[in-house]
Parts: sequence; structure tokens; C-alpha cells
Amino acid sequence: MAGQGPMTGRVFSNRYQIEDRIGIGGMAEVYRAQDTVLGRVVAVKVMLPQYAADPEFTQRFRQEAAAAANLQSPYIVNVYDWGAEGDTYFIVMEFVRGSDLKTAIQQRGAINQRKVAEIGVQVCQALAVAHNQDIVHRDIKPQNIMVQPDGNIKVMDFGIARAKNSVMARTSSVLGTAHYISPEQAQGKELTPASDIYSLGIVLYEAATGTLPFDGPDAMSVALMQVNDFPPMPHEVNPDIDPDLETIIMMALEKEPGRRFATVADMRQALSDYLMGRSIGSAMTAVMPGAVAADASTRVMAPVGGMIDATQAMPNVGPTPRDMSQPTAYRSSANAPKKSKRGIVVALCVIVALLALGGLAFAFLGGDGKMVPDVTGKSLEEAERIIRAEGFEVGTKNSAYDKDVEEGHVITQDPRGLSRAKEGTKINLTVSQGTEQVTVPDLRNKTIDEAKRLAASAGITLSAAPGEYSSEIEVNRIISQTPPAGTEVPKGSVVEYVISLGAESVAVPNVIGDSENAALSTLQSAGFEVQVEREYSSSYGAGKVISQNPTSGTKVEKGATVTITISLGSPAPTPDPDPEPSPGPSSSTSSSGASSSSSSEATE
Repeated sequence: MAGQGPMTGRVFSNRYQIEDRIGIGGMAEVYRAQDTVLGRVVAVKVMLPQYAADPEFTQRFRQEAAAAANLQSPYIVNVYDWGAEGDTYFIVMEFVRGSDLKTAIQQRGAINQRKVAEIGVQVCQALAVAHNQDIVHRDIKPQNIMVQPDGNIKVMDFGIARAKNSVMARTSSVLGTAHYISPEQAQGKELTPASDIYSLGIVLYEAATGTLPFDGPDAMSVALMQVNDFPPMPHEVNPDIDPDLETIIMMALEKEPGRRFATVADMRQALSDYLMGRSIGSAMTAVMPGAVAADASTRVMAPVGGMIDATQAMPNVGPTPRDMSQPTAYRSSANAPKKSKRGIVVALCVIVALLALGGLAFAFLGGDGKMVPDVTGKSLEEAERIIRAEGFEVGTKNSAYDKDVEEGHVITQDPRGLSRAKEGTKINLTVSQGTEQVTVPDLRNKTIDEAKRLAASAGITLSAAPGEYSSEIEVNRIISQTPPAGTEVPKGSVVEYVISLGAESVAVPNVIGDSENAALSTLQSAGFEVQVEREYSSSYGAGKVISQNPTSGTKVEKGATVTITISLGSPAPTPDPDPEPSPGPSSSTSSSGASSSSSSEATE
């Protein structure tokens, strides 16, 4: 629900100005906010009070939010910051323009099959990053998948994901949304990455058909369906669905974790093969090793709103026992579909896929040759040994960078594993060089746009640290970076930069009337240089400040010079001028004589 919310107008961490509410979910509200330090729009997720008051939840929140901030992928919403203001916990995230996948499905119904597969590939890539750091998302649903204007997606809500090594891994009661949780999640069992695969399978099912595989009047009934029921085959809902895509979706929806894809990388490979028009057979052979069947006597959750809460014991229920050679997901809870040419074609496709899973397709179809061993992921030395032991030869050995495959291990092979070839056939290998190393470019004194171009060219990711004031670097240019320029780092590494906020401006304090020492202390503590002048003043006592320049309250660059004038006290009194001497008798006589003389001369 967009609009005003209880947090509108608040400022978190003296930095994030909360604007309007853009969404609300079972555990949090999401607001658009302004980052006043970096001048950018962000999304701030605020935990609802009932969860913020739970000490176990808040402890896990602090641990997992920090872990989520380290997940770097173009398909994961970046987490910039997190913290608490009193009893209010919040996460600051990248603001993603677009709409969530749930809205798109509600507006359009079934989505184009190729687009469904593309979304699946990108979600798998996002989950692979998390799973490689032992983080299980636990709440994969279309509401947490943002579709951007360019068609690419970003997965949200890793901030409340559960890390496998978290001290809260076994105690948290909030497990996910009932329509998308896995059977083991509904039963309160320990979760693995296979649970995310199941949830993604439901998302793809809904996107490809326009409907949920399981729906009911409340969260409890839906949770029971996840444990006990088999969904209708997608083609029963959408007859136009491609059999290969249907096979991928239904393998992800296996009730037992061990019968799903072994990893999201395997699921991504199957989806990629489908998009490329290749056979999905070899990608479908990987299942979880050491799988244990679900224990039907374990717990199911009681509904808390739309969520599932691990609080109630579940009666002894579970899927009806079945032939373990038949994948669970291929059974339908709906009535058997009407026989048709299409149904026969689909059935044949499924049978062939199952035969390929067991490595028997060629034997039943009359193929010849030996089965090629699958050596992907193995060290080169071990791969060569296996190839020769099976009667094949090692062909060309190429190398390539691959961040997901350990250096010196096989990335791909040709012919592919589990295909058939004549004995003695050469098997060409591509061996991983590990993660590509790149040189960190010099970002100092660059604008953000210039830095982004350099980062894209070098293959690194940028992350903004809090800005700093600088009198040397122009505003909105980069002051410093970590790691420094010239450092060799794995491709895709994060380089943190500090942006200049420009020269810091501060108000000049008022020191008029202060003593000289007090004025000097005040101004220097505020970061100013001080120049002192002196003059007499009848208004201020000696040693007091008469005036200052700039005047108090004026904002100037920190470090500027302020001139103060110190009183020398009142000026000294001006002495009276000397009096003129009075005329004496002699001078009077002289003067008179002179006058007489002059008069006499004039007479003569």
C-alpha cells in the first residue's frame, strides 16, 4: 500500500529522510527515502513492531543483515546499511524501479515461457551467490523478485535470510509464506539450499501457468498441501507449456529434497539448455547426495497471518508411499488428463527424460557406444585418470576463468558427460583458471559517472562509503578508495569509495567582548586561523575584543582567517598647550621708546 505510513517524515541515522511508503508485507514496511549524505534515493525497510520486540528475531536480524550486505550480484538488491533507532530496526537498500513479479502475474496471467526461463536463470544466479556463502534465502516468492524496466530481475529480502552458521539457525519461527514454502520448511526441519530450489519451482510454476500449484482458505491448509499433495501438471493448466520447461519445474517441486536439483547451478544449467534448444537430459541427472526421505511425523506450522510459525505438532501425515523409481513431481493431484495426441507426446518425452536420468535411454533406444563419464568439477588430474580408465582419451585442454569452479578443475567437457560415444573417443576439456584477477583503476578526483565507466571496464563493483568534507577535492568527486589503485583483485570485487562533500562551511562564533585568550581559544577550536590587531577604545577595557571580521554568524570555509581587534584601553589624556608670556616693564619701555623714536622721526 503506497502513501503515508507511521515512519513518514522520520530521519534514521541523521541521514535517511523517510518519504512515502511504497509497500507493506508480513514482517516489514518499505519506504522510499532520501540519502542526504550521498544525495540519492534509497529504499528503507522497517521491521514491524511485533518482530522488533522479539529478542531472538532482532539478534538474527543484526547477524543476517550484515551478511546480506556482503552479497554482490547484479541480480540481488544491494544492502547499503542497517541499524536501529530505539526499538525500530531498519535496512537501507538499493531503490529498484519496476514492479514485483507477483504484480506482473496478476496483471497478465501466464508469462511467456522463454521469459519464465530467463527469470529462473537470473534467480538461480542470485541464489548461487548466497548459497556459496552458506545463506539460505527461505522466502523466495514472486513478491521478492523485482522486474526492472530492462526486463532483468533483482531478488530482495536477503536481509532476513538465514545463514547456515547462524546461532539462530534452529530457533527462528518465521519461515516463509505458505504458498511458496517447501515441504521440509512446513514441517519445521533444518533447511538447505534445496528448500530455495523448491520455492523457485513454485514461482516458475505460477509464472508459466498464471496459477499457484497449491491454494486454500488459510495458511495451514496450504502448508498441509505442500507436505501431502502433488500439484497438477503444468500442461493441465496451460496446454501450451513446453515439455522440457515442465520437466524442469516439476523436478524442482520434488517432495524429497534429495530428488531435486543438486544445486541451483544445476537448475540454471537445465534452464539455460532449454533456452538454447539443447537437450536438458544431463543437467537433470544431478540430485542431492545422501538424501533422506521426509519424516511425516515431524512438525507442521500454525498460521500467523500469511506466514507459517513453528509452534504446533503435526499429526502423522505425509505423501502416500510410491515407487521410488518414479519422480514424485510427475504425479498429479488432479484427475488423470484426457488421452490425446499431445498427452501421448508429453508422456513419451517424460519417459525419455527419465530413461536419460538413469543413463539407460540409449540402451532402450538401440544406441551404441559407451557412456561418457562426467568429469565436470573434478581436478584435471582426476578427470584424466577417469577418462582413461573408462576407455576414452583426453583431447584438447583449454583454460578459462570461472569464479564458480575452483582453479585446476574441469568447467566443461565435450562430448558431455552421460552421453554415449565410441571407445577411444577424445574428450576435450575446459579447465578453470579460477577467478580472473583485474587491476583496480585510479578513481581519485573522478566523478561518479567517470568512476562507474572505469569500474565497468575493469570488471569491479563500486560501493559508496559515507562522504567526507574536503577543501582540496571538488564536491561530488572521489577523495579516496579501498583497495587503492593498482591493486590486483578478483574480477567482480567491491571497491569502496569516499565522495567529497566539498569544503566544510561553518558559522563564525561571536567573540566580541571576550578576552584575547578566550577569543583565540573559541575561534581556533572552531577550526579558524586568527589574526590579531590592536587599537585604543574607550568602550572596551584593555585586552577585550572590540570587533571581528567576518562578523559572527557568517558561514565561511573551515580554516579561513578571522581578524579580531583587541582594545589597548582608553587613549592617554591630551596635555594643555603652553601659555604665552606676559609683557614686562622693560619691554613696555622699549616699545614705548621705539614708538617715540618713530614718532620723532616722522615729525622731523
